[in-house]
Amino acid sequence: MENSVYIAMSRQATLEREMDITANNLANVNTPSYKAEKLVFREFLMDTQRRAPGLSYVQDLGQYRVLDEGPIRQTGNPLDVAISGDGYFVVDTELGDRYTRHGRFQLDADGTLITGTGEPVQGEAGPIVIPPGETDLSISGDGVISGNNGQLGQLRIVRFENPEELRRAANGMFTAQEDPVDVANPKIIQGSLEDSNVEAVLELTNMMRISRDHQRVKKFLDQEDRRMRDMIDKLTRATA
Repeated sequence: MENSVYIAMSRQATLEREMDITANNLANVNTPSYKAEKLVFREFLMDTQRRAPGLSYVQDLGQYRVLDEGPIRQTGNPLDVAISGDGYFVVDTELGDRYTRHGRFQLDADGTLITGTGEPVQGEAGPIVIPPGETDLSISGDGVISGNNGQLGQLRIVRFENPEELRRAANGMFTAQEDPVDVANPKIIQGSLEDSNVEAVLELTNMMRISRDHQRVKKFLDQEDRRMRDMIDKLTRATA
């Protein structure tokens, strides 16, 4: 039965990892454009040979990101921009290009369009700069930014053949191992943001299930500990 104990302990470690992922999802339920993460596992069902149901263990294989689009929420801010469908904004950082769907932008003192953390947002021809005096800024469905004096630039929207391989970076952005491809016909919504795709009720339900599973495994380990102690005690008495 030692093998069963090792498997149960492995299951506890996996449950702790799953709880961490679930808690992180819940912590980001209000983070614009956040994508929920899930655990990838392989199930192993063990028959305990008791009246209680068999214990289900898993092998932790990794985690994956849920790429479903989050709800689009209107904000009324003319520099808030959401992408409907495929695509990412391109952000120029000190570490190179980063990619995000978080479109809460603003202008710095020089009129450059930047993210909330101060990095320039890339347009088709480089950083987008709004000249002084421009008013009535509008962003069309294809990402063209216009003011009272005409067009000022166009947001660069890119996509990836394997978006699931994007790696999380700071400030809600991603790094890419492959070269991006420009989206020919992006769908941009001005005055809106894409909300997190985390479903709070499902995550809370999952958290309760993880807690119950953890208690079941702990109970099993406690029972095995008592059984082995009793066995050792009986063997000691028999050989005394």
